[in-house]
Amino acid sequence: MPDAPASPTRGLPYWELVALVACLMALNAAAIDIYLPALQNIGAALGVESENQRQFVITAYIVGFGGAQIFYGPLSDRFGRRPVLFFGLGIYVLGAFASIFAPSFTILLAMRVIQGIGAAATRVIAISVVRDCFGGRQMASVMSLVMMVFMAIPVFAPNVGQLIMLFGDWHEIFMTVTLFALGVTIWTALRLPETLHPEDRMPLTAKRVAEAFRIVVTTRIAFGYAVATALIFGVLFAFINQAEQIYTQVYALGDAFTLYFSGVAIFMALSSFLNSRLVQRFGMRRLSHTALIGFAFFSLLQLVFAYAWGGAAPFWLFYVLLIPTFCLFGFIGTNFNALAMDPLGHVAGTASSVLGCMQTLGGGLIGAIIGYTYDGTLTPLFVGFVVLSALSLIAVFVAEGGRLFEPRNAPDARTAHEVAQHTFAE
Repeated sequence: MPDAPASPTRGLPYWELVALVACLMALNAAAIDIYLPALQNIGAALGVESENQRQFVITAYIVGFGGAQIFYGPLSDRFGRRPVLFFGLGIYVLGAFASIFAPSFTILLAMRVIQGIGAAATRVIAISVVRDCFGGRQMASVMSLVMMVFMAIPVFAPNVGQLIMLFGDWHEIFMTVTLFALGVTIWTALRLPETLHPEDRMPLTAKRVAEAFRIVVTTRIAFGYAVATALIFGVLFAFINQAEQIYTQVYALGDAFTLYFSGVAIFMALSSFLNSRLVQRFGMRRLSHTALIGFAFFSLLQLVFAYAWGGAAPFWLFYVLLIPTFCLFGFIGTNFNALAMDPLGHVAGTASSVLGCMQTLGGGLIGAIIGYTYDGTLTPLFVGFVVLSALSLIAVFVAEGGRLFEPRNAPDARTAHEVAQHTFAE
């Protein structure tokens, strides 16, 4: 196991830093996956006529979560990580608690947007804290461990939601999420120090923020991998949006669908852990590029078999192929995000917010569009899988200047860092 982080965490144990950052990010997974068993109940209680419109409970949160990230980065680069994080956590708790009392579906969606706006701070600050403390392959390794814990949430959250639904209704689910967020907030307040060095704080002026944004979007590797990540996240969000309908309607699994959903999440968590071990040896590019090609291949197989069986392959075949497909996802998202962030350390907060907005909002909207095309078959979903994975591969190809798999040293990172130092020098 790596040594404890350096000075920014002032003695906070390595394992606790990973666990704390993972729990901050897990608030986002909890705000999505725990509600999957309740979508039908929410729709019936609030008079939602279209089954596909129930997906908006997920989409509304993602829109708030993705769109708000663009603001938190510049604020955290100016005021530090902690105050901005606690501001966001407060909004998250408020949105989750207010959702309990939503009298209509429209009001509930508005509260979900607010909850997502608060959660955006946890995502930006979590990645910024990791980038403050680590770089390069070590950052990818840490993020893989974070993602392993993060991915444990989809294993438990749907089943927790299903358990709550057996004894209550969707109101109790929102209360559970509120209490979880309060617990993480207290832990963070007591244990997480400020990780942004005073000399790295940036004045909050329009010119400096705009220049930071320009650095992010004109750094080819950062921008290219952000686009690739948004496309591949679109795959994930599309599946999450349709998961309840696929498992309960196409395959008629009933309440047991949460177990099958969790089964896939277990393998995703294991692949993230495996990535944390392999990335130091093989590098981010070799692992993620190979995984993306494999992901596209399995997606194409799913589409072929779905078409051959008139819209849905037998469940055993669908599930056997789904597991390796999402196992490969565990080698893609974490490494792509680390590759995008690596050359942007001097503007980590702004970089994290810009990239996060592109990845999450873009992926969320793409996933919502694909999810809404659900027609009782798997064909629209896997057409989306194939198209998005192919486009993601093209984005990676462009980001790498026409090369794949090849490890690269620091020239790009140094160039971006030197540009940032020159730009933000007093």
